[in-house]
Amino acid sequence: MSKTLSKTEWWLMGDINKALKEKFLCSAQFAQDIEAIVKDDNLGYIDAIVHYCEQNAIDVESVPKLISKPLKEKLKWEATELNYLKRTTRAKLPL
Repeated sequence: MSKTLSKTEWWLMGDINKALKEKFLCSAQFAQDIEAIVKDDNLGYIDAIVHYCEQNAIDVESVPKLISKPLKEKLKWEATELNYLKRTTRAKLPL
């Protein structure tokens, strides 16, 4: 028994879906938001994530599940450049 939805019901469902998308982040949206902060505020990726968490009252400890693979690679590169991570020997040619 399927019911046909009225225009008002469709509108309400659209509002509910929009609210859910705003409330619950997916990794793609999180990555887009972080990239925008990096570009607009001239911050590094680590600082951008901390800034985003402070602005949106998100616990920094809950962020790892939101980090996409490309964002993770950028974080690793930045952490290596800042000497937070050891450099890998595989990527360097001996001189």
